[in-house]
Amino acid sequence: MTARRTSKWPWLLLALIAIPVIEIAVLIQVGEVIGPWWTILLLLLDGMFGTWLIKHEGRRAWTALQSALQQGRLPATELADGILILVGGTLMLAPGFVTDVFGMLMILPFTRPIGRRILAGILGRRLLVVGSPLAAATARATGTEQAAQRPGHDDVIRGEVIDD
Repeated sequence: MTARRTSKWPWLLLALIAIPVIEIAVLIQVGEVIGPWWTILLLLLDGMFGTWLIKHEGRRAWTALQSALQQGRLPATELADGILILVGGTLMLAPGFVTDVFGMLMILPFTRPIGRRILAGILGRRLLVVGSPLAAATARATGTEQAAQRPGHDDVIRGEVIDD
């Protein structure tokens, strides 16, 4: 039995239409409540705060990534942070309040672990080879450890290769 694959293009098209419509509706509502000039000022301040936040958290993520690589560790958390900051920064730089909220949730250090968990779940289901060390680490992080176990033989013979 073959799995039925659905195309993601209709969802992408819907998002490309719906997100600007939602942003415009929110901007109009905010403008009616606080006035157009205050709304523009709020958008400018929001953009400046977003720029500062991206720079600050991006620098912290870069330093953490370099530290993990120097220590010889797999920088899974640091790479996930970098991805979330990049996507969140893109959302923050788009004009509007709705995308700014989602961008901030991806960038702020106290909400980023939730994003890491979601990202690990998505990557664990789509990109990782079952039985790989990264799949096992992702499975432990998402609580789906049984799915990451290697199918087939469980006999592992540990040894040392000696080259003469």
